[in-house]
Amino acid sequence: MTASNRDPRDIATLGLTVGTHWGAAAASRLPDGRLRLEPVADDPSPSALMQGYAELADHPLRIGGPAVREGWLEARRSGRPDTRRRGAEPFVPVTWDEAVALAADEIHRVGRTFGNESIFAGSYGWGSAGRFHHPQSQMKRFMTLAGGFTFAKNTYSHAAGSVLLGHVLGEEYGDPASCTPDWASIASAGSFILAFGGITLRNTQVEAGGLVRHHVPGGLSRCAEAGCRLVVVSPTADDVPDFPGAECLSIRPGTDTAFMLGVAHALIDEGLVDKAFLARCTVGYKAVETYVTGRDDGIAKTPEWAAAICDCPPERIRDIAGRLAAGPSLIACAWSLQRAEFGEQAFWMAVTLAALVGQIGRPGRGLAFGLGSMNAVGRHGARLRGPALPQGKNPVGTFIPVARIADMLLDPGATIDYDGQRLTFPDIRLVYWVGGNPFHHHQDINRLRRAWKRPETIIVNETHWNPIARHADILFPVCVGLERSDVCVARRGCEIVYSHQILAPRSEAKTDHEVFRLMAARLGFEEAFTEGRTVDDWLRWIYAGYAGNHPELPPFERFREIGMVDLADLIADPGPVVPLGAFVDNPDVAPLGTPSGRIELFSQTIASFGYADCPGHARWFEPGEWLGARQAVRYPFHLLTPQPENRLHSQLDQTSVGAAGKEAGREPVLMNPQDAARRGIGEGQVVRVFNDRGACLAGARLTAAVRSGVAVMATGAWYDPDDPAASAPLERHGNPNVLTADIGTSRLSQGPSVNCLVDIRPEPAPPAPGWNDPPLFSRR
Repeated sequence: MTASNRDPRDIATLGLTVGTHWGAAAASRLPDGRLRLEPVADDPSPSALMQGYAELADHPLRIGGPAVREGWLEARRSGRPDTRRRGAEPFVPVTWDEAVALAADEIHRVGRTFGNESIFAGSYGWGSAGRFHHPQSQMKRFMTLAGGFTFAKNTYSHAAGSVLLGHVLGEEYGDPASCTPDWASIASAGSFILAFGGITLRNTQVEAGGLVRHHVPGGLSRCAEAGCRLVVVSPTADDVPDFPGAECLSIRPGTDTAFMLGVAHALIDEGLVDKAFLARCTVGYKAVETYVTGRDDGIAKTPEWAAAICDCPPERIRDIAGRLAAGPSLIACAWSLQRAEFGEQAFWMAVTLAALVGQIGRPGRGLAFGLGSMNAVGRHGARLRGPALPQGKNPVGTFIPVARIADMLLDPGATIDYDGQRLTFPDIRLVYWVGGNPFHHHQDINRLRRAWKRPETIIVNETHWNPIARHADILFPVCVGLERSDVCVARRGCEIVYSHQILAPRSEAKTDHEVFRLMAARLGFEEAFTEGRTVDDWLRWIYAGYAGNHPELPPFERFREIGMVDLADLIADPGPVVPLGAFVDNPDVAPLGTPSGRIELFSQTIASFGYADCPGHARWFEPGEWLGARQAVRYPFHLLTPQPENRLHSQLDQTSVGAAGKEAGREPVLMNPQDAARRGIGEGQVVRVFNDRGACLAGARLTAAVRSGVAVMATGAWYDPDDPAASAPLERHGNPNVLTADIGTSRLSQGPSVNCLVDIRPEPAPPAPGWNDPPLFSRR
């Protein structure tokens, strides 16, 4: 896996480790001078995406030096802010001294004039697997010392699930992955696995803090060899992993909760409910039973009722009920289920189903949220315990739910409900963004672009000329991972990697830490920001925090020499993961952190909030956009937007591995061949995918794996408008978030919701993509 022709910084370091989100690699140099990253031999299932990572350092779209938007500079001279052409006008090259002065002075001005609540520094993204050079951590440390900032709560990955499970299972299970047993226990139990949304290996290529070994393919193999049975409930067979005898039960998108309610009715009707478990370990079963049987609303949630909504045979629903009750059984939910309108209901209903059959708290059984969502989910019970870069206590308490950024920018002073609170949006004058690309992960990009024009100033640290860089006012070029040393830690995976700096920084790039150190010096708190430590001092401090908790770890010098450690190799028995095991063994001795101390099938706390879209127990709500809606007559395809197989979110889209997944130079849209034939669409043809929110171009890819009426387009193609100055331009590269709805899942969590109906038509004369064109520059 090769890329860079640039001479390495230190030839002696070649052959040592590099830590990435996709795994650990050994760096070497080929005879022609190109850098080579070879996945470590200990990895049984290495990711091919490492090749793209090797290409990042010398990619033509690297940002060469600091730059400032031309209109921002002119507005600064005139004293009249001009944000109208943000993202659509040239940049002016500036020196580092000028850029640091402009950014630091602007942060100081906005904080002094409007208060630090008017600065949003709630960046989001996967900027680094390393714990020290993690961009958001560096920025938040700096901004805390600069007087504070408005921040964001939760994640785009599982915001709805986290808030909901904190009420239903207790805050200790607010991370959905903590509810998931380990693969060895699942195999040992021989469980029947009912997987809503599938178990997709494309997602398990990565881990937030890096990794040494990919575990999920081996875990699935062990389960298959042990005789586990797998049924995947999904609109697309591509969500079914390579698993002998696996079944795919195809349902309409967004109807999983209705399916589960039909299963619950069959369990109740056929006397298969574990009433002893319900009485000992849960509260609220009577409310659930009353709703499921229809005694409260006159609608019995029978398998026939569910089948009509889901478009599947009612006999399959009854069969699933019987197999769950027979046990041992495990109900697995992909995180994608809760990224939808009313998304909390699917997770709550999964908890309810697992409780009805009494499987929770037993090894390898019960619940699994995110099995197949990242590499370390489902590994053993050991955990690495240690520090991250200290961020200090933010003196500003104002926050937003993470996916409500456009709402906040567009409507300062407006109020929203969130988890029993009433939040008021601040008036944001400055946004600082690092380590992520909101023009990938946020919904309804045309709306986001309108919101992005509201602040007076946008400051961005970036490596490449991606969409967020092009929408900056002040832009700092920062290092890629190969240009800095760091310590990568996968806490759940128990793997720790020393990532060596292999290359000197490209052109004028600096680390995020150095950018903030320079601004801290200008603002008078450099000593507080660095604490007098060098980068090497910080890396030693972080590692010492882990070594102090885990004496099995080698001394720092030895760790740096060997490059990586898997704690599981150093301890006798990592142990299983049995979520809620101690609680189920003795609920009185080990109660949950819920008000009742029990699993709350009915939550009095949530009911007391009075949210019509998230009442006191799991229910079925008809989404605004689904194939059963009136809108489906006009827009007859439900668009699914999963994570991509050939990149991490939008990372690596500019590399050869990103290009390899394209169709006609654009993101492919998967369609059923019969649907395509009815619209005169052929394999590889460029098509327009559109609805009232926007339109994008994609390359048609036809497959019977996708059910009729469904289309699939992965997220992460770099946003590429044909006219950056237009309010709703044609997106040329296949970014599906120009189509998705920007609404909260419910008033409880306000999580991201990607419900999306579209139409698809041939595009007779498609314009060429322009995402890889260099940016425009002007001279002062």
